[in-house]
Amino acid sequence: MFEIRKMQGADLPRVVEIEKECFGGRWSQGAFANELANVSSQYFVGLWEGRIVAFAGYWLILEEAHITTIGTDPRFQRRGLGERMLLHLIEHAIRAAAQWVTLEVRPSNAPAIRLYEKYGFSSLGRRKAYYEDNREDALVMWTENIDTPGYQALLTKRRTALTP
Repeated sequence: MFEIRKMQGADLPRVVEIEKECFGGRWSQGAFANELANVSSQYFVGLWEGRIVAFAGYWLILEEAHITTIGTDPRFQRRGLGERMLLHLIEHAIRAAAQWVTLEVRPSNAPAIRLYEKYGFSSLGRRKAYYEDNREDALVMWTENIDTPGYQALLTKRRTALTP
C-alpha cells in the first residue's frame, strides 16, 4: 500500500539517501531542512508499507507552482509511484490556488519528459548548462492553466489510470 504525507525533519536522512541514489547527492540534508522551513515550499514523502520510498516538492510563488524535485528509490521505480507523487503535487498546488506548474528536466531524461507530457507539460525553453554535474541543459516545461475544466478532466483521467 502506497501513501503520501507531508515531509518531516525526521524523514530527511532517508530522503537524502534516496536523493543520492537517484541524482548523485545534489541535495544535502541541510538543503532539505531549509526547504521545510521555507513558507513557500511544500514537500512530501511517499511510503510503501510505512517505509519512505519517494519524495517530491514544489515552491508556490504567486500563482505558479515550481516543482523542485521528485525522486523514487530505484528499487521501487517503474511502479507508478513517481507519477503518484507528481499527481499529488499538482492537486496540492491547485488547492493552494496555483494556476500553472513548471519544472526543469534534463533533455536526456526521456522517461520523465514522457511522464510530464502526460500531465500536459510542454517545453517552452532551455536553460543552458543548468546541471552542475555535467553542464547539461535543462528543458523548462510548463502546464496550461491547471484551474480549468479541461485540465481537471485530464487529472481525472490520469488519476483513474493510476487506480488499480
